[in-house]
Amino acid sequence: MTRLPSSHLRTTRTTTVRAAALLASAATVVVGVQAGTAGADTRYDAAAQREAGATALVLTGSQRAAAVQEAQAGATTTARALGLSGREKLVVRDVVKDADGTVHTRFERTYDGLPVLGGDLVVHRKKSGAHSATKATGARISVPTTTAAVPAAAAGKAALASGENQAENPTSTRKVIWAATGRPTLAWETVVTGLQHDGTPSERHVVTDATTGKELYSYEAVATGTGHTQYSGQVTLGTAPSYTLTDTARGGHKTYDLKGATSGTGTLFTNTTDIWGNGLATHRETAAADAHYGAAVTWDFYKNELGRNGIRGDGAAAYSRVHYGNAYVNAFWSDSCFCMTYGDGAGNARPLTSLDVAGHEMTHGLTSATAGLRYSKESGGLNEATSDILGTSVEFYAANAADTGDYLIGEKIDIRGNGTPLRYMDKPSRDGSSADYWSSSLGRLDVHHSSGPANHFFFLLAEGSGARTVNGVSYNSPTYDNSTLTGIGREKAYKIWYKALSTYMTSSTTYAGARTATLSAATDLYGAGSAEYNAVAAAWAAVNVK
Repeated sequence: MTRLPSSHLRTTRTTTVRAAALLASAATVVVGVQAGTAGADTRYDAAAQREAGATALVLTGSQRAAAVQEAQAGATTTARALGLSGREKLVVRDVVKDADGTVHTRFERTYDGLPVLGGDLVVHRKKSGAHSATKATGARISVPTTTAAVPAAAAGKAALASGENQAENPTSTRKVIWAATGRPTLAWETVVTGLQHDGTPSERHVVTDATTGKELYSYEAVATGTGHTQYSGQVTLGTAPSYTLTDTARGGHKTYDLKGATSGTGTLFTNTTDIWGNGLATHRETAAADAHYGAAVTWDFYKNELGRNGIRGDGAAAYSRVHYGNAYVNAFWSDSCFCMTYGDGAGNARPLTSLDVAGHEMTHGLTSATAGLRYSKESGGLNEATSDILGTSVEFYAANAADTGDYLIGEKIDIRGNGTPLRYMDKPSRDGSSADYWSSSLGRLDVHHSSGPANHFFFLLAEGSGARTVNGVSYNSPTYDNSTLTGIGREKAYKIWYKALSTYMTSSTTYAGARTATLSAATDLYGAGSAEYNAVAAAWAAVNVK
C-alpha cells in the first residue's frame, strides 16, 4: 500500500509516530461540584434549562482577548489553589464561557520557565465559586536539574537521523519538560521539517531525553484529513466587493491558488464577476468554490451550533489553498500556517474539497486549539474521530441537496476509485481496517483506524443500534454487548462531543478519559441521571468502553 501522511484524512498509511509508552488517561481533581437528578415530571424542562445554561457563549475577538487577559492576571492565584509548586506557572491558552456563568479556562504549564509538554489542564469555575480541574497528568512536575547533559545540537542530529521523510532539516530545538508518558523528564523538543513520501509537508516533532539522548516520543504536526462547485452544486459564497474569494462576513477567510506548488500561500482567487467555477474539475475556480463554501459552512456550524467564533474562538479565519502539487491525493491541516490545503486527486480530476473533508480538516485546527489531543495511540484515534464526527455534523448542518448528510466519510471524493467511502461510522470495520470496539491493543493501530470505536459511539448515540435508513443511505450498527440502543439525535450528540472536547479533554485523553469527559459534558448540558447522560454511558458500553 502507498504510505500516506500521518495526520491526513486517508485511511491507509504507515505511522511515523514512535511513542515510548501509552499516554495516561486524564486525571480529574474535583472540588465542590454539585449535580442533581431531575424528577420524572420535570426532566425535559430541566434538561432544556440545563442545556441553555451550559451552552457556550459566542465571544467576539475582543471579548475573548479580555477573558484571556483576565484569566492570565489571576494565573498565579489559580496555580497556588491547585497546589502547584512555586517553580510552576500557568499560561492561558483558551477560555470558554457558558451561559450559566461557568468559565472553563485551559492552561499550559511551565516549570522554571520551560514548557511542560503534557502538563496542560482545564479549570472549571462555576458562578457560585465552586471549582474543579481536569489535568492531562496527575504526576507532580519536578526534575532533579534543568541542566541538560546532552547538547541541543546532538538532540537535533538524533532527531534528524530518526526520520524516514524526504529532504528533512532540523529547524528548531527547545528545552522542555516531558510529562505526557509518566515521570516528568528534562528533554529537548526538535522540529524537523521536510516532505512526507506523498509530497505532503512534514513538521515532525521529536522529544529526546536531555540526560540519556533516548528518543521519548515523536509525532507529525501536519494534520490530515454564487459558486458552481463540483460536489455541492450551485451555492452562495461570501466574497469581497472587489470580486476576490475573501469572506468578509466570516473572519476574512481567503482561498488561494497554489497552481501546482507545494509551498507558499499562492495567489488569491480574483474575478471580474461574482460567479466562480463551472462545476467541472477542469475549471480552476471550481475546487476553490468548493473549498470556500466548505469553510463558510464550517464557520457557521461552529458559531451557530457550538457557540465558537472561528477555529480559535477569536473571530479570526484560517485560509484555504487549492491545487496543491500534481495529482496529489490528499488534503491536510497545518497549525504553522493556520490553513487548509487540498490536492486535486488522481488525474487531477477529483479535488479533495468535498464538504465533509473541509469540515474534517478544519476540525483538526479546532482540536489543536482546544484539547490538543496528541496524534498518537488512543488520543490520536480520538483526534481523528473528532474530525470525522464534526465533519459529518457539518455536512448534515449544510442541508445541501447535492451533498446530503450521511455517516460516510469522504464518499464524494472516491479516493479508492471504486465508489466506496473512506470510513463508515455505523460499523467502522466495513472499511477493512478500522476497529468497531475498544480493546487493549487499540493504541497500536493507525490513528485513522483506532478512531473507529469513537465514530461508532457517535453513530449509536445519535441514531441508535440496528438497521435504519437516513437520507436514503442504509446502515446497520451492531453493539459489543448485544444491547439495543435508541439514539438521542445528532444535535445533542455533537453538542455533547464538542463540550467534552472544548472543556474536559486534554492532550493525553484516552478512550476511558473520553467516556468520563462526555459524561461530564452530558451532565452539564442535560443533568446527571438524565436520559441523555444514560444514553452516553450505554453507547460507550456498546463499543466496550466501561
